[in-house]
Amino acid sequence: MQRKCDRIIVAGGGPVGAVATLLLARAGIPVTMIERAQDVVLDYRASTFHPPTLDLLEESGITAALVAMGLVCPTVQIRDREAGKVAEFDVTRLKGETRHPYRLQCEQFKLVGFVYQELAKIAGVDRRFGHEAVAIAQDDDGVTVEAEHDGDRVTLHGDVVIGCDGGRSTVRKLLDVAFPGLTYPEHFLIAGTRFDFRAHMPDISSVNYTADPVRWFMLLQIPDMWRILVPVAPEISADDAVSDESLQSSLQNICPRPGDYEIVVRAIYRVHQRVAETYRRNRVFLAGDAAHLNNPLGGMGLNGGLHDVISLTDRLIAWWHGRADATILEGYEPQRRPEAINAIHAITARNKKLLEERDPDVRARNLAEMRAIAADPERSYQYLLDSAMISSLRRSGMIR
Repeated sequence: MQRKCDRIIVAGGGPVGAVATLLLARAGIPVTMIERAQDVVLDYRASTFHPPTLDLLEESGITAALVAMGLVCPTVQIRDREAGKVAEFDVTRLKGETRHPYRLQCEQFKLVGFVYQELAKIAGVDRRFGHEAVAIAQDDDGVTVEAEHDGDRVTLHGDVVIGCDGGRSTVRKLLDVAFPGLTYPEHFLIAGTRFDFRAHMPDISSVNYTADPVRWFMLLQIPDMWRILVPVAPEISADDAVSDESLQSSLQNICPRPGDYEIVVRAIYRVHQRVAETYRRNRVFLAGDAAHLNNPLGGMGLNGGLHDVISLTDRLIAWWHGRADATILEGYEPQRRPEAINAIHAITARNKKLLEERDPDVRARNLAEMRAIAADPERSYQYLLDSAMISSLRRSGMIR
């Protein structure tokens, strides 16, 4: 594969696309980033950064910025609505494995905002907001991307395109790449409130997953509020789910109190478990949600996407600067796609099954098993390695 256009195009300016653009630009590679939105999108769905992700982003300066903007969370709890705390896992035990032995809670839009500021400092970075790819053609000389902007067509040329344009990826569809998997029948509802749950539930952690056969939930603390995630039955409309009545009911179900909760964030979305059949079509690569989607129970989607572009940009930089030939790019999919299936999907699906199990006997056995894992030093340590994605990255060779 030869270079003739002297530019890489990144389609999508969310957290994965923005970081890809920064890593390439910092390496002296001309980059054009196209993003359909006009500015940073305030999206509260992803907020977890795992220890090895922070390690991998440290050299770029991103980790220091995230820590300054985020909340360090040393423990994670598995809870039961009736029994309370079932198991607690101390992430600081991983201090011999990582320089950041904790989960960091920091909303993804803060990462994007920081990266945009950094990109503005680098000469030659072509950032095009309000642009969306509508056609892609490639040949031996490069890739041509047709983008729509204010009703007009813009033609862009590059040697490589990285599709980071989300779960509904236009790039993936233009490449005709299948996206097999499933869509959960229920919606997931997010609400944010400044109510201090810890003052009324003093034994909780900043990261809590609570099992219940009917109304399981996730309760996370982020820097300026608590965020809850609850499932919404498929027969309930999206409008009804985000209504004040519905949100107040969900919050009161977690922690009953007199008066209404202040609700500062509300959103509802569909959840999928899908992996693209391939991450590459010649000069076009897929990364992040464009390549794989999973439920949010475990905080692995954003991290997995960042691991994708760290792997891919490392390879592109080596090829671009002549330190390796184009065969180095062939290792991207074999390194990243199996982990989307064997680690990210497996763990997030397991987490959901644990929380929603309705059979009382199975539920009791599952919770007893979590207690046993937490009580066993060796098993709990392996659980931490897996849930923090250290095991996955070691299998793939991204860390040692």
